[in-house]
Amino acid sequence: MHLSRPALRPSYTVSDATASTDIANSPTDFVPSSPSAPERRAYDRSIVEGPLRPAVWKLAWPTMLTSIIGGLQGMVDHVLVGHLVGFKGNAAIGVSMQIFIIVIVFINSLFTGMSVLVARFAGAGEADKVDRTVYQAFLTAIFLSLGVMAPIGYFGAPTLLDFVHAAPDVKSEALPFIRILFLFSSGLLIFYMLSGALRSAGDARTPMVLGIVMTVLNLVLNVILIRGLGPIPRFGTAGSAMGTSIATGVLGLYSFVKLWRGDWVVRFPRGRGLRPDFSIIRALFRFGLPSGIQGIAMNIGGVFMLAFIGSLAQGAAAQAAFAVSYTQLFSLITWTSLGLMGASAAIAGQNLGAGHPERAKAGIRVSASLGLTGAAIIGFFFLFFPRQLLAIFGMNDPTVVQIGSQLLRVLSVSGLFITVALAYTGGLQGTGDTKSPLYISIVSQMVVPLGICFVMQRVSTLTPLTIWIAILIGHVTRCILSVLRFNQGKWRNIAVDIAPQAS
Repeated sequence: MHLSRPALRPSYTVSDATASTDIANSPTDFVPSSPSAPERRAYDRSIVEGPLRPAVWKLAWPTMLTSIIGGLQGMVDHVLVGHLVGFKGNAAIGVSMQIFIIVIVFINSLFTGMSVLVARFAGAGEADKVDRTVYQAFLTAIFLSLGVMAPIGYFGAPTLLDFVHAAPDVKSEALPFIRILFLFSSGLLIFYMLSGALRSAGDARTPMVLGIVMTVLNLVLNVILIRGLGPIPRFGTAGSAMGTSIATGVLGLYSFVKLWRGDWVVRFPRGRGLRPDFSIIRALFRFGLPSGIQGIAMNIGGVFMLAFIGSLAQGAAAQAAFAVSYTQLFSLITWTSLGLMGASAAIAGQNLGAGHPERAKAGIRVSASLGLTGAAIIGFFFLFFPRQLLAIFGMNDPTVVQIGSQLLRVLSVSGLFITVALAYTGGLQGTGDTKSPLYISIVSQMVVPLGICFVMQRVSTLTPLTIWIAILIGHVTRCILSVLRFNQGKWRNIAVDIAPQAS
């Protein structure tokens, strides 16, 4: 891997014009002037002007809170399933989500590309380009979710579960769960799309409110459907997927209406053709596809890691410990860090679009410092109270508790590195450099940890602690490479534009 090679210095322009448009010098009218357009809120100028730390915090705290609440919702699912179904139900959710995320991450890569464009255009005050980008991302995501993701995921689920060595009793719980998620994922994708668009345009509070409402509805439905209530039967593990699908579907329909009416700072374009615009769709893929490949690579690495875990002598116990400790409890760090990554992307993209690269760089440092503080606080509880945390999920089996406690103590250190890595990853992606995080992730999330596990399995006895240390080393590697790459500053030269709308 050579981070300095010219291939990692993209300068992308998507336009039918003969010359690129420097959007840093674009007009700064932040509200459309058409008298027929519905009134809309102006973009938040504090992101590109004035004190920096309050601007970062304004974007970061709603995003972090939304992520925490989303993580807590998943934890409640594990708690309910752990107590009502047992640790095999926890393992079923863990392996199913690892597979589901591999597929959905590719779709979400479009939203990374969308966020790059929206942040740049919002920073430059080009509202029409913002709206056109959001609409085309919506069309593309719906087509892929219904036409590609649902049929392939549904029929391929049994093979994928066999690949991760899911035990027969775990597979019987996981198969209906994962099939429901694949078939009814459109609402979740709309929420991800909308959250990225609003955040990139400077509005992080609306996604927070929507996320809270969706989470509360999801929790209520899951409590009812997992355990049963009155005439509603007990669906067990599958009830968790049913509750998620219903809650996200309701939110997706509501969001569609609001975007169509133009009630938010982003909206669907009015008075324009509603057919696909392939110049924009190509831009979404150009910026987003490296992020999608990155996500797929990371999660394929996760699937291989699950295979290593499943091959252990105590494979079922280790998978259950991994599902709760890494997938759920560690999400208190990773989900808040992902929230900071989104805030970092918006800060970097808008300031680069407004012509303030130094402010973009300073904003990423502020974001990383916020994440580091949060990771240290959460890591304290991982280090000193692991058994108590596992007990919340009904983890009482001595073997599972021992392995899970061991993992949480390693993750207390690992979280410090991954939160800094994600903040700088957001900075790279927000400026349009989506290729560097791809290469960094392949090295740090696949080559390094899987290589360690492979070698140890061949030359010695692979143990749970060996796998946990391999994960830690991967996170350290990702942190170092991400910081070094961003500080090179080659993202300053990336140009972003789309073709004018034909009349």
